[in-house]
Amino acid sequence: MAADTTENNEPQIISEDAELLYDYHQLHMSLDEQVDAVFCLCSLDTRVAERAAQLFLDGHGNYLIFSGGVGRLTQGRYDKPEAQVFADIALGMGVPKEKLLVEPLSTNTGENVRFTWALLQEKGLRLNSFLLVQKPYMERRTYATFKKQWPDPGSRIMVTSPQLKWSDYPNTDNPKDLVINIAVGDLIRIREYPSKGFQIPQDIPDEVWEAGQRLIRAGYDSHLP
Repeated sequence: MAADTTENNEPQIISEDAELLYDYHQLHMSLDEQVDAVFCLCSLDTRVAERAAQLFLDGHGNYLIFSGGVGRLTQGRYDKPEAQVFADIALGMGVPKEKLLVEPLSTNTGENVRFTWALLQEKGLRLNSFLLVQKPYMERRTYATFKKQWPDPGSRIMVTSPQLKWSDYPNTDNPKDLVINIAVGDLIRIREYPSKGFQIPQDIPDEVWEAGQRLIRAGYDSHLP
């Protein structure tokens, strides 16, 4: 279980290490190039749905894909699959229903890949470029997973997330301790998963790895692989 940290007594080193990991997980890719689809990976953070829908409304992509069923963190939170919750947000923002593709069964990133690929094949859609939209602290692992597992190796993949700095990200639905735990777990996955064939390798600077290890020692170990 994570250490009990609050705004008033959180050790400074934990705050600094958490911000270092949060920033590392973001790739800050250019969004200048056109893509065939905006591809949103659904979760407990509905700000990701808003970011994906706004990107589509701003002219990115011909389709808006939402992929996600019921995951570990959304069990009991929604009364429908994550993808449908996110699609409803997009519809409310003005995205046309005929432009939405909803994959409501996946429970992890690998299934996001496989199940959405199957959906596109079923619909006869050949899409070759995607702008992935994910939580900020999951950008890097999502990109690495898609680059390794998306069945068409010639597809162009980019990734982005809600544009929030660390101090503005945690909220009631995404509490700080939970975010830190997931960010630490993803750092370990980024190191370990390439050898398992799940992701392409990503460089991890020494200072980032050391920050992750300090956070584990501080108790942020509930989402380790």
